[in-house]
Amino acid sequence: MAGKGGTGKTTMAAMALRYLIEHGKTPVLAVDADANSNFNEVLGLEVEMTVGQAREEMKKGGGLVDITKDQLIEMRINQALVEADGFDLISMGQPEGPGCYCAANNLVVRFMDALQKNYPYIVMDNEAGMEHVSRLTTKDVNLLVLVSDPSWRGIQAARRLKDLAQQLKIVVGRTVLIVNRATNGISSRSQEEIAAQGLELAGLIPEDPLIAEFDSQGRPTYQLPADSPALQAAFAIFGRLLP
Repeated sequence: MAGKGGTGKTTMAAMALRYLIEHGKTPVLAVDADANSNFNEVLGLEVEMTVGQAREEMKKGGGLVDITKDQLIEMRINQALVEADGFDLISMGQPEGPGCYCAANNLVVRFMDALQKNYPYIVMDNEAGMEHVSRLTTKDVNLLVLVSDPSWRGIQAARRLKDLAQQLKIVVGRTVLIVNRATNGISSRSQEEIAAQGLELAGLIPEDPLIAEFDSQGRPTYQLPADSPALQAAFAIFGRLLP
């Protein structure tokens, strides 16, 4: 999942995860790759450690004796893995900043690549820059879902994300667009922009007051009731995308 802030991409990632689990496509690895998002809160989970924190600990020496750096990073990544019903969640945290300690990052990449092989499905909630995906050795993405609001500017932002994935040399099998909060459909200008940019429109998600209600009460939107209009629309879309 990718989209600019405020489009509802994190909620959409949670709905994709729930669709996979309810249709027996388990286990799933949920990856929070947006340091500014709240994927764990949307899923109703507590996160005590991120992969970024594990990397920083290794750069500082770790503080443990009689343990190699490989063993330390593997142990910390396993600690960062939160187990849930049908899926596991791992939070990437902050990507490395200037002055990257490449040895530490290379170890993180190696163990993340190995971890992903344990899951038939991975749902990743990406930041707009898709930094974490670009750093993984395996950059093959079967399905890139771009999430936008119905505005013309939102469609433009989705197109830029599609271009960015190509610039980062991420190998994408299929790229689709989901327009969120589109109760009244989308304007003719936005429709023309979608066609002009070669974006495949997977479907529209209506505005759903239940989502705002859950957010205001601090309840995880992953637990929306089955009659939620947004959830039903999302399931219909993912039913076509993830047969």
